[in-house]
Amino acid sequence: MTPSSFWEGRERYTVFDTQYGDGSRVAALVEAWRRDPARPARLHIVALSNNLLPGFHRVPQDDDAVTLDLLCAPLETALSQLSARIDFAYIHAVQGAGFARALARLVASDAVLAADALDDEQAAALAAQGFVFDDDKNGARFASRKPRQPVPAVPPRHAIVIGAGLAGCAAAQRLCARGWQVTLVERHPQAAMEASGNLAGIFMPLLSKDDNIPTRLTRAAYLYALRYWDNIGGIGRAIEGAACGVMQLARDAGHADASRAIAAAGSMSPEFAEWLESPEAEALLGLPAPDGAWLFRQGGWARPGSVCAAMMAACGDRLTARFGVGSVTLERGDDGVDDAWLVRAEDGAIIAQAPTVVLAGGAASGAFPQASRLPLSALRGQVTHLDASTLPSLPYVLCREAYLTPAANGLACAGATYDLDADPALRAASQQENIERLQALVSNPAAGRDAPLQGRVGFRCVAPDRLPLVGALPDFEAAGSTERLRDVPRHPGLHSLLGYASRGLIWAPLCAELLAARLENEPLPLEASLADALDPARFVLRARRNSRAPQSASQDFLA
Repeated sequence: MTPSSFWEGRERYTVFDTQYGDGSRVAALVEAWRRDPARPARLHIVALSNNLLPGFHRVPQDDDAVTLDLLCAPLETALSQLSARIDFAYIHAVQGAGFARALARLVASDAVLAADALDDEQAAALAAQGFVFDDDKNGARFASRKPRQPVPAVPPRHAIVIGAGLAGCAAAQRLCARGWQVTLVERHPQAAMEASGNLAGIFMPLLSKDDNIPTRLTRAAYLYALRYWDNIGGIGRAIEGAACGVMQLARDAGHADASRAIAAAGSMSPEFAEWLESPEAEALLGLPAPDGAWLFRQGGWARPGSVCAAMMAACGDRLTARFGVGSVTLERGDDGVDDAWLVRAEDGAIIAQAPTVVLAGGAASGAFPQASRLPLSALRGQVTHLDASTLPSLPYVLCREAYLTPAANGLACAGATYDLDADPALRAASQQENIERLQALVSNPAAGRDAPLQGRVGFRCVAPDRLPLVGALPDFEAAGSTERLRDVPRHPGLHSLLGYASRGLIWAPLCAELLAARLENEPLPLEASLADALDPARFVLRARRNSRAPQSASQDFLA
């Protein structure tokens, strides 16, 4: 019993396997799919693998019609966090019977199960959930009469993406990869002229002792970005930059102790993150590292504009660029254009129209009425450009409270400030702040001294919880007494990719993939709890909770 026996005539087919092993079964399945003229248009494989960092891992494939997700989690945990509709399930030598209910929740109404070594308790549990076995109990069909929640229809595959920075270019590419026609709208004459216009952005993971939600999300984004960039040309090739590694110096002795505790847990490979005591760190860096350091060997730096260019190039002829259009307005279609959004120029001319719109223009997206209540702010960041010959030669990107990149084209980048004002001009005070932190970073009070005022100012789009906003935009006015994310009303066809703060390089690919997967009703590339943590509607629920919170005495007095 194999998936190829059942997928004929299907638009998409999702296979779940409890044992990835050495990958040979998945490779054979993909080869069978390639050779079958009756194959489904898209094949999605989800498999458990215990040789990865904890979490869900989407692994880009050479063929965009094939998707592979590897889940490093116990079976029941993986199923409880999986958002998918499974058509075929392989069950191999699993323990216990608790997985049966979770599996039944995910399978399609005509799903097929192939199993080996099921014990009587497992077979009985599966049968109780609606699986009807053949005589030898090695195969079953799902035949439950319980109604299945219908799968939403995929919208017409035409979208407008507003904003051609990292967020917007990634959105365009992940939609084009699924056959969408995308119109990319940008007020500037070219891409990456706002926060994505810096000469260098650094990429590295985030670590925490409790492996909290921001840490898990950042890890997933970082690992996906590394694989994704390889698929569109690679760092140092199609993308300007270097996967030279990042060394993060410990801030102080307390930070070093916390880092040692994380390292002692033994859950990370040295390739991902390696704790170095002071002598070893200093020997590699050639500079003082008094409290030790983390080394992220896969990290590095990239010029965001070159990443945008590589993503747009990967879109091919499915992408239409409308750049230099100035400020635009957004409205629901009239004039006989049903269920479409219209993007208009300042003179009222229609620039583009489509049933799906993605807002990816940073904090400026708050100018659209539909997004005006999202709690986004713009944080000013000034980066300083320095003559690299006046600085120590670095084998890695170096960071602590600030960062310093290795030389590229004769320049090194140091920064960046976090300012609450909207001044777009370079200013001496911000440069001095960057240089003072740089001097502390390299333990040299002369580094960068008297450097000319040069660099760049950009504005980061930041949410209160420092996490992105990915998904359908909530309708705050219509929310009423909603208590659950899934019940929050949304603006039809209107979505966001916002709030990337200082990590746009790594957030952009995974967030775009998550949004595209939702639009296509595909399995999601993240655990359900992590995807929920990025839902823009979370701020509707938080606003409701805050409105119910009792006021303090001072608030009562002021009222």
